[in-house]
Amino acid sequence: MPRILGINIPDNKKIEYALPYLYGIGHSTSILVLRSAGIDLDKRAKDLTADELNKITKILEKSYRVEGDLRKEVSQNIKRLKEIGTWRGSRHARRLPIHGRSKTNSRTLRGNVRKTMGSGRKASGEKT
Repeated sequence: MPRILGINIPDNKKIEYALPYLYGIGHSTSILVLRSAGIDLDKRAKDLTADELNKITKILEKSYRVEGDLRKEVSQNIKRLKEIGTWRGSRHARRLPIHGRSKTNSRTLRGNVRKTMGSGRKASGEKT
């Protein structure tokens, strides 16, 4: 398995689809990185040479914030929101949805709570 920035990327996938396994790299960013490195998009990850891996790594380190640095920045932003007492910070602290309709879309976070009568019941096993 090739390693880029300390992360193992899958062997049998095309490099275009294997690069988004890195935190902070999406599909469109992976295409930009590969084009600037001069690597064919149809190439498999296991077929990359050491030189091509080094090119990708240099471009990612120079131009993009990925993995540990990005995770640290996101957690610091969330911590700042909690400290200054914003609405979003309080939603983060209570592990509730930050955006959107929270009555219905937060059921997984709230433990699949149903508020109407009979809606959470299991189906009975026998016929009537």
